[in-house]
Amino acid sequence: MSKTLRAHIALFLVNTFYGASHILAKGVMPIYLTPNVFILFRAIGATFLFWIIKLFFVHEKIEKKDYFRLVACGLFGVTINQLFFFHGLNLSSSINSGIIMTINPILVVILSFFILKEKITLQKVIGIGLGATGAILLTLAGGTSKGDSILGDFFLFINAASYAVYLVIAKPLMQKYKPLTVITYTFTFGAIFILCFPPTLPELFSTDFSILTTSIIVKIIYVIIGVTFLTYLLTMYGLKQLSPAISSSYIYLQPVLVMLFAVLFSAIGISEDYTNTINFNKIIYMLMIFLGVYIISRKRKL
Repeated sequence: MSKTLRAHIALFLVNTFYGASHILAKGVMPIYLTPNVFILFRAIGATFLFWIIKLFFVHEKIEKKDYFRLVACGLFGVTINQLFFFHGLNLSSSINSGIIMTINPILVVILSFFILKEKITLQKVIGIGLGATGAILLTLAGGTSKGDSILGDFFLFINAASYAVYLVIAKPLMQKYKPLTVITYTFTFGAIFILCFPPTLPELFSTDFSILTTSIIVKIIYVIIGVTFLTYLLTMYGLKQLSPAISSSYIYLQPVLVMLFAVLFSAIGISEDYTNTINFNKIIYMLMIFLGVYIISRKRKL
């Protein structure tokens, strides 16, 4: 199996993990954990696991000039990304979160132009315009049904934008260092920023851990290990083999996966039913985003 094929499989698994997490994480907040406490557990737990593996298997030094970029990766790839994702998910529906994330590839193309100096063709401009229109209309459609929230959808959009910044600025580091080194330092700095976020520690100390059920604990562990530890490793592996635009384009699978998991988890009784937030207009806006991503990804120019 070629490295390229393994990278594609890795990115597919990443979005499968994420698709399930949109449903499972929604069931934890805000009754059992606040978004900030959930994020803290996720960041510290993953950081601990990354350092354990790095200390045993990867030994390489970071050049001083690269620390600033690693700090930026921690800020955009962990802190801002996770704060706005969990707060957005807490306010909005899991279906909306999966759909809004599809704007990520378009944002990556735009940021790659400014940061990595990658060329933007007429084809990409058309794709960006179409996808951005779909994303804006989708965001404005928030609040039209139970479980929707305009503010929540806006937070989710910021989350997607932050993750796009992270994918772009992490690419040069991926070409210079091993993925585990980059992600370990990224999460270390990200966890520090989250600890410094004023509401985090007070909310942690006021959390009633006695009400956590076995199913909730399993969901929390899944988010820490599956959706954080494994997905970031797999993303870094994929990003090392593929371009940021290709890596981010896999995110268009998330709406479909989220909808499938929403139906599945609701049927077996491990989550609430969020399928009521799906409507015809949102499907049209989602298809606009998909089409925009497809146009951007085509090799043949228009």
